[in-house]
Amino acid sequence: MAAKPSPREIITALLPHLRVAAGYARYLQAKIQSLPDKDTGNNVFTAALTDADLSIQTLVEVALLGTFPELRFFGEEYESSRNTKYFRSIELGEQGDYLVTLDPIDGTKLYMDGSDNYLIILCILNADDYEAVLTISPATNDYWVTFRGEGIFVGDLAKDLTAAVPLRTTQHKSTILLGWNMAYVKSALDDKYEVIDLENSYVRDRNFPNYKNIFSGDLIGWITKRGKFIDSAALAWMAKEAGYVVSDFNGLPLQPLSSCENYSYQGILVGVNEEVHRDLLAAVQS
Repeated sequence: MAAKPSPREIITALLPHLRVAAGYARYLQAKIQSLPDKDTGNNVFTAALTDADLSIQTLVEVALLGTFPELRFFGEEYESSRNTKYFRSIELGEQGDYLVTLDPIDGTKLYMDGSDNYLIILCILNADDYEAVLTISPATNDYWVTFRGEGIFVGDLAKDLTAAVPLRTTQHKSTILLGWNMAYVKSALDDKYEVIDLENSYVRDRNFPNYKNIFSGDLIGWITKRGKFIDSAALAWMAKEAGYVVSDFNGLPLQPLSSCENYSYQGILVGVNEEVHRDLLAAVQS
């Protein structure tokens, strides 16, 4: 039996295809036409389903099935995909049986509104935790990649993984980003931080922040009520690997992925240091 591919081998093989996907996303952004909305309630940030979501996922699915057909795969648009039935599973497996996940356009609302702050996020999950996360910024043509225990590396999308360099430490602005349904904690943080809550602060702006801005220094912390494996939980794991402080709403370490339901955590706090994290924890517990 052939050896299973390593996380690095998987990402190395998919990077050329994701480079094409990023170019497609950039080209299509100004031309995008939305398909019927997803049935996701009142959250406008997840309501839009676009041609870009479906097309990028299809590209990655074809690349995976043609290269690593034995892998499990879960894509955000699995219900609409023509390829879901060809994968061995969309579920998390036993330890060592990797699940590849994809958010083809993280920040669909931002993307449709012309923002630069959308991402393509590819993850490799084990039963206990992430093995690797690759986040691509098509607008800036670069990426951040993290392999378990190795920290965050930054790369030019035109170059291979071997050219990526460690993320440099930076000064962080005193800005907190609150995810959907978290506006109620704003008053507990306003005296010390600039607080942006998505429910009441969102405006169409090219540089409106996303959780990934903690790596560039534009955020000092963030809170999400629901950390989905394919996007915000992946960014939280990267933050942990970078040395930031990450926990659930009780201040406890995030539980193993296999202990979660519906591919998500129920609440995540991320602070660049203990002081910020302590303030975020006090706010959600107040």
